[in-house]
Amino acid sequence: MLDESITELTGIGEKYAEELALLNIYTIRDLLEYFPYRYDVFEIKPLIELIHEDKVTIEGTVIHEPRLQVYGRKKSRLTFTVEVEGVAVKAVMFNRAFAKKQIHSDATVTLTGKWDAHRLQITVSNYKIGPANQDATIQPMYSLRGKLTNARIRKTIQSAMDYKWNEITEFIPERYLTSYKLPERKTAIKTMHFPPNRIALKHARRRFIFEEFLLFQLKMQLLRKINREASIGNAQSYDEKEVEQFIQGFPFTLTNAQRKSLKEILKDMKSPYRMNRLLQGDVGSGKTAVAAIGLYAAKTAGKQGALMVPTEILAEQHYESLLELFKDKANIALLTGSVKGKRRKEIISALEEHKIDILIGTHALIQEDVNFSDLGFVIVDEQHRFGVEQRRMLRDKGLKPDVLFMTATPIPRTLAITAFGDMDVSTINEMPKGRKEIETYWAKDNMFERVLRMIEKHVALGEQAYVICPLIEESDKLDIQDAVDLYEQLTEFFPPEVKVGLMHGRLKSAEKEEVMKQFADNEVQVLVSTTVVEVGVNVPNATIMVIYDAERFGLSQLHQLRGRVGRGDKQSYCILIADPKGEVGKERMKIMTETSNGFELSEQDLKLRGPGDFFGKKQSGMPEFKVADMVHDFKALETARSDAQEIIENNLLYVDEEYYYLRQLLEKDPSFANILD
Repeated sequence: MLDESITELTGIGEKYAEELALLNIYTIRDLLEYFPYRYDVFEIKPLIELIHEDKVTIEGTVIHEPRLQVYGRKKSRLTFTVEVEGVAVKAVMFNRAFAKKQIHSDATVTLTGKWDAHRLQITVSNYKIGPANQDATIQPMYSLRGKLTNARIRKTIQSAMDYKWNEITEFIPERYLTSYKLPERKTAIKTMHFPPNRIALKHARRRFIFEEFLLFQLKMQLLRKINREASIGNAQSYDEKEVEQFIQGFPFTLTNAQRKSLKEILKDMKSPYRMNRLLQGDVGSGKTAVAAIGLYAAKTAGKQGALMVPTEILAEQHYESLLELFKDKANIALLTGSVKGKRRKEIISALEEHKIDILIGTHALIQEDVNFSDLGFVIVDEQHRFGVEQRRMLRDKGLKPDVLFMTATPIPRTLAITAFGDMDVSTINEMPKGRKEIETYWAKDNMFERVLRMIEKHVALGEQAYVICPLIEESDKLDIQDAVDLYEQLTEFFPPEVKVGLMHGRLKSAEKEEVMKQFADNEVQVLVSTTVVEVGVNVPNATIMVIYDAERFGLSQLHQLRGRVGRGDKQSYCILIADPKGEVGKERMKIMTETSNGFELSEQDLKLRGPGDFFGKKQSGMPEFKVADMVHDFKALETARSDAQEIIENNLLYVDEEYYYLRQLLEKDPSFANILD
């Protein structure tokens, strides 16, 4: 059994087992699947192919005797010149004084180390007297803690392989191994730890990338199937003619992307299965209009609709905009924490009697005493702001209502099919015609006063501005302008008639709402804020977005903030104030000034930051893969998803003997067991 304790292996006592436990290695399976995090390849390449600052291996002839410099206590520097392909290359070795006796003029040496292409110099980490081996050697490097060494881990893994070799079973069906030319599991495990060459290693990695993605996608597809089977009996017979007439009454024409998303949503509503769909679209792409049509369709089907949003001010804005769109075509009510007493009782009573068609609100919608007569369609806006439990409570208010989650954070397709693998995803990736593009500029810190003068000029024309910064108050750890300090500076800078407001995460909800309302009503002209304004609020009069210390934000977050302006008919501007030190920070600023498409930016952000940081590690729920990488191995992810869909849809785990071992593996996994039961 591979699930036996590692102490079953000869040579692993209590102390060594404790050291391995630090690496989360408890069983023989854990040990065999503890793969190296990188491989050092000692391969001779022509000088012209060597990349600056890469770890490289060269072979050459020593031109003259090494020169040794000793400095400090036990510190030394050994230098010598090697002729490689007729070129003189300088070699430097630190704290290896003993090597002077081993390296002589005219000797052939093989050197591995960091390459400096500008100086034609190698800083040597490994050396060998004599020519390199014909076959390049590949050295696996493991992530280690404490006193553990690579050599000891390799020896222990070899011992585990010798002991349990025949118990390593294959669970991926033969058809996939053949079709994708993947090695069997035994061979792949051996190759990962003891790679004979780069080609074999590449195929072993391909095998584990597919394996990890397939197992994860099977879980997603099983969840999806269970959700569908649990939600039969929810077909909504809406009136297609009435819905089309409603759309024709809009003061604008739907874009092709809106039409496509709407078609997917309406198809879900007609189907007997409960909708579980994510509607994602850039800020200003028209998600609300699509959602409104869905709500109207539910009304024509005799059902009620609900729209839940994170803040009261956003609920009020949705309420106003839906009243305008619906006119007298539906009874719409607003329920937030501010609605109390007699008015609240009236709304709850009207809701139970089906006198209200659409209810808009905050968390107030999921309180126990709020009961719908026949809830058929639920929309959750900015879905990542609500906990799973809150979403479930709203869903369970009605008889299996269709649920549409909306987000203005464009999620790359790579993450959408992974993080939301159990959901259908609709995307609005097209902006309405005539919308003015926000002009984005990158300014250095020393230009801040010029930026403030620009704000003053626009405020004098009746416009408003946001000034965003990362922290609330001073931090010793980060040298970042904080909101409180910035608020005081701007209050002093602007004349008294320019009112400056302050908003940050430590204010109570009611205080935030009040500040935001003052800004929306133009009682405050310049709002200094942390990123709490990122979601939702619509202030068409705001035309300038200044983001201080912009290099501290990810691309997607910068884009979200930029989307707070440009919501009216005036030209809007986004000014990024940043002095990035690293190349990634500079690249980020450059991309922001050149790209206004949120989906392109989210793909770039994913490449720069990785999937863990894209959502924020704590909330992400992103799976941890040992070998696979969602960004780089995206094609394998799509392939695995397609295969998992086929397996689940055709019930192959239970009807085809070839899938027996795969099913057995899933049933043993605690995270899968509940789904399979």
